[in-house]
Amino acid sequence: MATNSLLNTLQMLVETPGPSGSEHLIRSKVEEEIRDYVDELYTDALGNLIARKGSLDEGGKRVMVSAHVDEIGLMITHVDDNGFARFIPIGGVSPLTCLGGRVLFMNGTQGVIGIERLEPNEQPTLAKLFIDTGAISKQDSQIGVGDVCGFERPFMNLGKRLMAKSMDDRAAAAVAIEALKAIQDTPNEIYFVFSVQEEVGLRGAITAAYGVDPQVGIAVDVTRTGDTPKGAKMEVALGNGPAIKVRDSSFIADPRVVNWMVEEAKSQGFPYQMEVLEAGGTDGAAIQRTRAGVPAGCLSIPCRYIHTPSEMVDADDLQQCVSLLTGLLGKVIEI
Repeated sequence: MATNSLLNTLQMLVETPGPSGSEHLIRSKVEEEIRDYVDELYTDALGNLIARKGSLDEGGKRVMVSAHVDEIGLMITHVDDNGFARFIPIGGVSPLTCLGGRVLFMNGTQGVIGIERLEPNEQPTLAKLFIDTGAISKQDSQIGVGDVCGFERPFMNLGKRLMAKSMDDRAAAAVAIEALKAIQDTPNEIYFVFSVQEEVGLRGAITAAYGVDPQVGIAVDVTRTGDTPKGAKMEVALGNGPAIKVRDSSFIADPRVVNWMVEEAKSQGFPYQMEVLEAGGTDGAAIQRTRAGVPAGCLSIPCRYIHTPSEMVDADDLQQCVSLLTGLLGKVIEI
């Protein structure tokens, strides 16, 4: 089961707002959590938080580990005379998961998502939705054009299963934080990147990878599952261990990195899953393509209901991801 440290870190992260482009609050939380465990800590020009741990020793490599800290959200485009606000999505937002959802703006304003009356058989679209903050007029509204919000849901510990908004990718950020804390000695120079703007095009990882110039790269992210009724045909399920990515729509993981991860999972004696994701991408693609190219892969956390306000992960999977990542980074990397 997940340790109390991991659970507490996860709850802190998922309950902090930070849609793409507005990551300042979540970045501060991560910085506070890790500053005593790293050798260097800085924020780059795009807003990525980058933590260095260790220095190159004999046989060591410069490694970039990237977990994005942004989440999907909404941006206001118009507020009408009655105070109702229209919006565009930040990242992959579906109208089917919005209706009745509560939102939290970065200035603290709260609201609920409503919908216009639909004609018979008409499908909901984002253009039909609006945000009601309780304002009675445009002048009374506490939000305006360009203001950003995320979905607001509390963290729920269901025992073996954990549920919250923004498990994508705060679950991975929690795994990276706990691995960073656990590594006591390593021959590698490890750059833990808590990247920004992944949900709108891997933007933070692109600039961070160029600056770090790694010799090996690992993205840590969530992945879809095929274990729900009439769900996707996919060989990944909650509770069956970390998923080792082979391919998604953004990149094909380096086979050497895939084998390295598989062998580490075998050596630790816990289950693992091979992941082939038909659609979606991760920071691994940005790392792989930087400069002259980098051997890169992705450690994936199985997650149900991705890009909804209630994403679900398994506590054992999370803890095993921490163990796997710690083991990978704590010794000489041979790929």
